Amino acid sequence: MFTVLLICGGLVGFYLLLCVTVLHLPKCKSMAKLHGKTVIVTGANTGIGKATALELAKRGARVILACRDESRARAAVTDIQRESGNREVLYMHLDLASLKSVRSFTENFLKKESRLDILINNAGLVIDGKTEDGFGRIFGVNHLGHFLLTILLLERLKECGPSRVVTVSSMAHSWGKIDFDCINTHKDLGLGNSAVALLGMYSHSKLCNVLFTHELAKRLKGTNVTCYSLHPGAIKTDISRHSNLWWRLFLAPILLLFFSDVESGAQTSLYCALQEGIEHLSGRYFSSCAVQNVYAKARDDAVAKKLWEVSERLVGLA
Repeated sequence: MFTVLLICGGLVGFYLLLCVTVLHLPKCKSMAKLHGKTVIVTGANTGIGKATALELAKRGARVILACRDESRARAAVTDIQRESGNREVLYMHLDLASLKSVRSFTENFLKKESRLDILINNAGLVIDGKTEDGFGRIFGVNHLGHFLLTILLLERLKECGPSRVVTVSSMAHSWGKIDFDCINTHKDLGLGNSAVALLGMYSHSKLCNVLFTHELAKRLKGTNVTCYSLHPGAIKTDISRHSNLWWRLFLAPILLLFFSDVESGAQTSLYCALQEGIEHLSGRYFSSCAVQNVYAKARDDAVAKKLWEVSERLVGLA
C-alpha cells in the first residue's frame, strides 16, 4: 500500500512540476492600446480566436469576428461586448471553405470599413471532406482560404500601416511536408481519411502557414506591414469537434490533464499582434511569446516561393 501511495505521490508531483514548467505559458506583456484601430480575427467565435478577440476589444480595438457559424458568432459578439465593455465588436460572415465567400467577405469589409490594422488568421480545423471548390477541407480552410483573404486585404493593410498579419500555425508543422504532386493531382495535401492521415494533413497545412509567412515577409519588404506565424501552445480548444466520438473520447483526458486554457493559448497571438520592437523579425515563427528557430524545410526559400505561386493559381489569382 505504501508503495502505491509513493508512486501516486510521485506522479502527482511530476504533474505539478509540468504545470509550472512545460505547461505554463508566458503572458503577452505589451501594454499597447488599440483605440482607433481595426482588427479582423478569423474563427473568433470560440477557443483561442475568441480569447484573442476579447483581449483586443478590452484594449479598445474595433474587432471584426470573421466566422462561418452565424449563431455562434453572434453569441460570441454578445459575450465579448459584455466582458470588454466595448460595443465596437461585430460579426461578418466568412466561410474559409469557399473562395467565393472569402471574396465576398473582403469586398464587404473594404466597402464598410476604412481601416485594417491587424489581421489574425486564427481559424483552423481537422476534418475530412472537400471544400466548395474541391480542395481537401484541411488544405482549403487552414491554408488556401487564409492565403486568399490576406492577399485581398494587403492594400488596405499597407494604407493603414504600420500593420501586421498574424497566422496561427502549430508545432505540428515540424512533422509536415509539402507534396506538390499531390496538390496538383488531388487538390489536397495528402490522401486518406483515417485519424492518422488527417493529423498528417493538419501538420502539412501548418507547414504551409509557416512557409506562407516566410514568403509574405519577403514580398512585404519596403512596406510598413510585417507578418508572423506562431505556435499557440498545447491548448484545450474544440478544433477536433467535428471528429468522431471515439477520437474525442480518447482525447478528452489528455486535453484535461496536459493542455492549457484558451486564454493562455491567445498570448503568443497577442504578442505577435501587439509587441513593440519585433518588426525586424517579420516572417519569423514564434512560440511562448518568443521567436523560435525552425527546421530548414520551414524556411526553404524555393519551396515557399513555389507554394505561393501554386496557391495563387489554385485560388484564381494567377
